[in-house]
Amino acid sequence: MSEKQVENVPKKKGGNKLQETLMYVRQHWQLYVLFILPAFLLTIIFRYIPMGGILIAFEEYNPFRGVFGSEWVGFSHFERFLSSPDFMRYLANTLKLSVFGLLWGFPAPILLAFLLNRILSTKIKQKIQLILYMPNFISVIVLCGIVRILLSPTGLINLLLGTNWNFMTMPAAFRTIYIASGIWQGAGWGSIIYTAALSNASKDLKEAAVIDGANIIQQIKAVEWPAIKDTVLIQFIMSVGNIMSVGFEKAYALQTDLNLASSEIISTYVYKVGLLDGNYGFSTAVGLFNTVINVILLIAMNQIVKKMNDGKGMY
Repeated sequence: MSEKQVENVPKKKGGNKLQETLMYVRQHWQLYVLFILPAFLLTIIFRYIPMGGILIAFEEYNPFRGVFGSEWVGFSHFERFLSSPDFMRYLANTLKLSVFGLLWGFPAPILLAFLLNRILSTKIKQKIQLILYMPNFISVIVLCGIVRILLSPTGLINLLLGTNWNFMTMPAAFRTIYIASGIWQGAGWGSIIYTAALSNASKDLKEAAVIDGANIIQQIKAVEWPAIKDTVLIQFIMSVGNIMSVGFEKAYALQTDLNLASSEIISTYVYKVGLLDGNYGFSTAVGLFNTVINVILLIAMNQIVKKMNDGKGMY
């Protein structure tokens, strides 16, 4: 090929842009370091260095001796927890709150997003969204206070029912109270991500479906669901990965001496053993056990979803 022919060969635009970007980064690398370094240091200091604290789970930790001066006990804390007569009760209570909360709470934001997407008036839609988002900004402790007042023997619920029951002392009612209040507080806020994903649904396909006589269910199935399917799967995988991480604050704030049979979960047990009793090594071992189960569930669910979704998962 002659030199003239080589000059006439069109250059790849993508290659030129990549070369220009790399050249710009090399020339201004100090600027990138300036912006990246603070985030990098914060991540190392507050995320990775504290991971060394898991050594406490294998020690009879003494705050005065420190992590490296405390007596090494190996897996004795794990053996103690797993052989405890209350282990199955704590594990069952945690799983029941998480699994039932996932089954009832996970679809709620999706259904809300579908309903909000049917509202044509922008002003009405914004007002409804504002009302639905408001409970998310109520702190957990304030929410638990509201729940206690509403469900007290002289509360609004008993007034409406004409009874004087104290629901907060009933172990059978704790799980329903916990899950229902969580749905009320978080469903509206959780619908934001699905509402945003629904904005990518093709309006032309939706109009075509309406013209063809498709009902609401058929429109959702054919047009709207494909637009949010990947988002739903990722959120579901992450939710399953946190299935053992039941909120400690809410469970502890709603807990009473009479509903302990249902309200005592692993996180509240860790708090009582670790901070109240000062048994730091044992509580760290229990918390590490909880984390390991979460990681296993996350990896397993991601693999299951990838097999069911043509190889698409969270990673």
